[in-house]
Amino acid sequence: MVTSAGVLHPAATTVAELDHVLREGEPALRATPLPGTDLVVPAARLDGFDPRSWARVHCDDQETRSTLRRVAGRATLPVRTACCVALAACTAARLTGAEARDTAVVLAGNNLALGHQSRSAAAYAADPSAIRAGHVLDCFDTDALGAVGEVTGCRGEGWPIGGSSAAGALALIHAARLVATGQAPRCLVVAPVNDLSPVEISAFVKAGAMARVTEGGDATAGCRPFDESHDGFAAAHIAAAVLIEPASEACRRGIRPLGRILGSGTGTDGRRGTQPETDGQVRAMRAALTDSGLAPSDIDYVNAHGTGSVIGDDSEAAALGEVFNATEGAIGEGPWVNSTKALLGHGLGAAGLVEAIATLLQLTGGYCHANPRLTKPVRPDLRFVTDTITRTPLRTALSNSFAFSGINASLVLGRAAEEDSP
Repeated sequence: MVTSAGVLHPAATTVAELDHVLREGEPALRATPLPGTDLVVPAARLDGFDPRSWARVHCDDQETRSTLRRVAGRATLPVRTACCVALAACTAARLTGAEARDTAVVLAGNNLALGHQSRSAAAYAADPSAIRAGHVLDCFDTDALGAVGEVTGCRGEGWPIGGSSAAGALALIHAARLVATGQAPRCLVVAPVNDLSPVEISAFVKAGAMARVTEGGDATAGCRPFDESHDGFAAAHIAAAVLIEPASEACRRGIRPLGRILGSGTGTDGRRGTQPETDGQVRAMRAALTDSGLAPSDIDYVNAHGTGSVIGDDSEAAALGEVFNATEGAIGEGPWVNSTKALLGHGLGAAGLVEAIATLLQLTGGYCHANPRLTKPVRPDLRFVTDTITRTPLRTALSNSFAFSGINASLVLGRAAEEDSP
């Protein structure tokens, strides 16, 4: 079961606020100038995020506040955000100290602090003495793993798992395996913010993967997954965390879980590069269905990877058409399909985790959020949710996460059943 969750985004600092954003269906993106260039990109950023301010609103315990300030106060943005969402998930799950000590932690994402690294390199070039000794921690992703353990009290196994844009889904899959096989009684999955530098953002734009805002353009229109006018993704600062454990454990503590992990499928294309491979995506989705014991016709809803890039969307649309037996030229049938990136932007390593949370919220709430800029779908034979929320009973969903170099991951998620509640 997914017992509890924590989220951070400029438009949502709680799971309830995320649910509100999804139901409203308005993109939470802003026009963001890229320092040192003439580029303006659609983005959602948490620049200057202060864990002390977050704690005053979301943390009642003074000792925990003090620990958070000491551990994360001067840390990088990925570490600061990781600690806060981890605390939110643990608090919502009502973990005792003894339960936290047995809890494993899986960290999702890699190359987390590129923005910090870029600023540090510039500071060093100007004055080598400006670099503080703490940089030996800041430069490694494992700093977030240690910091999360310190603020939450989790002392079980610790795993940093990369995978670029598929990292959140891969971490969730690994955590579910640890719990299902009894190697951990529960597992906290944490996906920090990926802090890109202007170097990576410029490269994404030049590669044609990232959208940009033209003069006089609307930043909220900058991410249009599966629309014929799509021209790239919108980068977002997103952090998320979930607690995975058997249903009996959540019930014992009086927690109503968010939902179930029913199955998963992963695979690679066996090559490097940015070009997606439809066959690999099909294999991942079918493996997840097989693992869950479900047929394509059992899936009510698909939360697509759907970044808004031309090549990526077209490849995934073709894969969805093959898995769900769409017929070219037919009116869309089969499961509803949308992309949460149209509203939140692309959280990179955190994308798969926050989108799993978004999927569970929609399963519980009986709705599929709008894709407000989707007016001319690239494939009319798929059942895309367009500019209006769709309210419908939902039982099961497929959530996709695909990354550069052909890393493919799919999750089958289910609504929590009555017997899962206390």
